[in-house]
Amino acid sequence: MCGLTGSLEFEPATPPETLHRQIRAMAERLRHRGPDSDGQWIDASAGIALGFRRLAIIDLSPAGAQPMTSNGGRFVIAYNGEVYNFPELRRDLLARGHKFDGHSDTEVILASIVEWGVAQAVGRFVGMFAIALWDKVDRSLYLIRDRLGIKPLYHGQFGRHLVFASELHAIRAHPDFDGAIDRSALALYLKRNCIPAPQTIYSKVRKLQPGHILKIGVDGESELSAFWSLQDVANAGQEQPFAGDEVEARAELERLLLEAVRCRMVADVPLGVFLSGGVDSSTVVALMQTQSARPVKTFSIGFADAGYNEAKDAKAVARHLGTDHHEYYLSEADALEVVPKLATIYDEPFADSSQIPTYLVSKMARQHVTVALSGDGGDEMFAGYNRHIWVDRVIGATRWMPWFVKASGAALMTALPPHQWDRFGALLGQRNPGDKLYKLASVLHARDTRQMYEGLVTQWPRAETLVLARPGDLPPMAEPESVPEFGDAPHSMMYLDAMTYLPDDILTKVDRASMAVSLEARVPLLDHRVVAFAWSLPLSMKRAEGVSKRLLRQVLYRHVPPELIDRPKMGFAVPIHDWLRGSLRDWAEHLLSPARLVDDGFFDPAPIRKTWEQHLTGRRNWQHQVWSILMFQSWLEEQSS
Repeated sequence: MCGLTGSLEFEPATPPETLHRQIRAMAERLRHRGPDSDGQWIDASAGIALGFRRLAIIDLSPAGAQPMTSNGGRFVIAYNGEVYNFPELRRDLLARGHKFDGHSDTEVILASIVEWGVAQAVGRFVGMFAIALWDKVDRSLYLIRDRLGIKPLYHGQFGRHLVFASELHAIRAHPDFDGAIDRSALALYLKRNCIPAPQTIYSKVRKLQPGHILKIGVDGESELSAFWSLQDVANAGQEQPFAGDEVEARAELERLLLEAVRCRMVADVPLGVFLSGGVDSSTVVALMQTQSARPVKTFSIGFADAGYNEAKDAKAVARHLGTDHHEYYLSEADALEVVPKLATIYDEPFADSSQIPTYLVSKMARQHVTVALSGDGGDEMFAGYNRHIWVDRVIGATRWMPWFVKASGAALMTALPPHQWDRFGALLGQRNPGDKLYKLASVLHARDTRQMYEGLVTQWPRAETLVLARPGDLPPMAEPESVPEFGDAPHSMMYLDAMTYLPDDILTKVDRASMAVSLEARVPLLDHRVVAFAWSLPLSMKRAEGVSKRLLRQVLYRHVPPELIDRPKMGFAVPIHDWLRGSLRDWAEHLLSPARLVDDGFFDPAPIRKTWEQHLTGRRNWQHQVWSILMFQSWLEEQSS
């Protein structure tokens, strides 16, 4: 796991020593991603420069250093990530006459490209990767991002320079960087708490989308192509579903997961795993422990507030599996310490508040290991979110209703403020039903599943009215024609989750939090072979009778008894709403002052101040909306410092 950066100058004119200085300064911004060593490679006559920071995981020797040149000298690579099937590829390449100096996967990537070409080689890789590859013969640069978007890759053109990097920090270090804010992207951020690909917060910088290859010539001509498509995989799985029964499906899923976990346990450094006690992480831990000769190191975060605490459940799972368990209980003081760092850790505005415990569990794990496996991806692949459970019930129950009946139902749901619904819910053992009822009321008028999904995941419904001087209309989360016809609403929502929420929020959160402390995070549930199999399963094997992740649970129950797992889904949430009224209030007031909002010139202060005041009084729980504004304001402050 590492950080890469570089630039391609059209009509090269920068002297070699200047290019070296620039690329070293850019790479230095990525030291947290790669504290072990650095490297640069330039060809000033071609205008190309590659920079690298290394976190040594496989082949700790200098033979694994980057940038690396292929045997024969045609290709030069700077690469972030892991290709887990490199031993199998290496054996194949040795049989074809290739020679290797070390035992890193980087050498195997280069040899694969020499042997099969860029697109075919990348299609053979099992792993997570962001790659910058220079072809000396064709004088072309290739930027490549893995199938699901686990590893980040940004690029932007400033004058005659194309600049690229693992994080925006490095791009900002280029002397020609243009930091103009994209106000449409800012409005999208307010809707989703993150900025969706391909947009970034900067108008001249873009994210490379998952599963894509961007080829750029020295003349500036570019070609974007997909080497893998979730839409194709989803369609293929639904058109040719798994033909066996549930017992056979469970056996096949366990086989695939065992292999996905096994290949992600290969490392020349200490390795562990995050454990929340939920289905996903417990499955990963269980399958790791069955393949380990010693207790696996597990790491959990706890909260003093029982309504948010899963640490006791994680500890019970760890005890049953016999792991070497570590836990840390998060306090408000911890939050106060972390919050000022978030704008630096997340190099563009990002407002999923679970970023706080994700960073802290990563920090704790890094004291013991260099690599940690994570259970992310299970919700998106196996119908794990609440919306996957009840969406078709809502659609079925409301399809017959005329608009005025839906309007009356929405009015009834919002007749009481959320905090009063919460009081009634507490008597029935329900957690925070008020906000859920208000969210449901807001989507009763949705025309289709896509529109309902967008309503459910949107935080500021009219975000475009908050952002000043924003040009044009906001694009929808997904065009109607881009969502395949699956025949059921849950699959449509899972698809939208995997295309948007997963790479733009979940995987971004994990990558930045872990890499901020130089920890590599691996996600076996997002092995693309597991993803393809999950999409071939009928909905009945994913959720049934109100229970999510049915088949994944069947795998887990072979290793952990159901009574340690079966409980209401909690998520990785933190009590931000209380902290904002308490220990974080002064910090928030500083960032949300009317004068500051006016001076910054990005937001209409009136609705923001009204929302903040309603939150402080307890009339509404606006934690997500307020947090998104605060994270932008904090990021903006960090930019000017």
